[in-house]
Amino acid sequence: MRRVAVAGERPYEVFIGAGAQMELARVLEGTARAVVVHAPPLAAAAGAAVETLQTAGVAAEAVVVPDGEAAKTADVAAGAWEQFGRLGLTRTDAVVGIGGGAVTDLAGFLAATWARGVRVIQVPTSLLGMVDAAVGGKTGINTSAGKNLVGAFHPPAAVLADTDALAGLPGAEFRSGLAEVVKCGFIADAEILRLLAEDPTGRLDTEELIARAVQVKADAVGQDLRDTGVREFLNYGHTLGHAIERIEDFGWRHGEAVAVGLVFAAELAGQAGRLTADEVDRHRTLVAAMGLPVRYAGDWARIQQVMRVDKKARGASLRFVVLDGIGNPMILTDPDQAWLDAAWAAVSE
Repeated sequence: MRRVAVAGERPYEVFIGAGAQMELARVLEGTARAVVVHAPPLAAAAGAAVETLQTAGVAAEAVVVPDGEAAKTADVAAGAWEQFGRLGLTRTDAVVGIGGGAVTDLAGFLAATWARGVRVIQVPTSLLGMVDAAVGGKTGINTSAGKNLVGAFHPPAAVLADTDALAGLPGAEFRSGLAEVVKCGFIADAEILRLLAEDPTGRLDTEELIARAVQVKADAVGQDLRDTGVREFLNYGHTLGHAIERIEDFGWRHGEAVAVGLVFAAELAGQAGRLTADEVDRHRTLVAAMGLPVRYAGDWARIQQVMRVDKKARGASLRFVVLDGIGNPMILTDPDQAWLDAAWAAVSE
């Protein structure tokens, strides 16, 4: 089993490999009570976690929330808080989030806000959750104004990325997670790009790809928890990606939207003279080989409006993470409209 240490004010470890969930009892040793937050499809995994904790002397109960992005609403959060109160959860207790990125986002937000902050152990069951949502301490819910605009920075006490959970993951969900992996390759780790070029499915070196992607995120988060510096580079591809998700009412998977965002950001960097034509084409070719979309048909005027209210915006400025060469991310603020229009033309159908 691999371990990646995440530094900062509240350091923790990410356990990666088969059977990682078995660490749950150890990391919560001595805890009086815990709630296990999960969606209905993961009732069996949540039940096993509850049993493990109860055997270890932790009074554990499950709290069921909707599946997917439907979990990330104020109404769902309010209902969970009521259950926390009924179960008598105190500040010295813990929340365990079992599921994909949406459930771990919600579980972290619940832990951050209950009793002004209780521990959260994240047990991601999707590739996207393992390499992105569960690591880094960003938590949040969605509103009609946008994705994750309500949230808190609340680092987990541990992350248990059990690769056994990926065996039954649908292919489309696995590919969605790979978008965040290849993003880490473009901004920081050329070995990720090499591995995915050799095997675009990501199935042959899954554990190594996860560990490398988590290390890229850990390096950024350890320096910059609150997204004011190098952590912002992890948003590569996300400005357009989040706009697509919102416009499609989250009917597009996160990784699918980010995949288009990566190609758009590369095209924008090409327009700005930061990437060569070959480097731009490398984005499109690799993302397409991985089975992810590289085009999106939508209303460009509306997309620009939505991007301006993204949580990564600063006042009236439109900001994009772009690359000044592969592996060298930077912020491009208020790019020329002609550059934006050309990049859009390259990804729109």
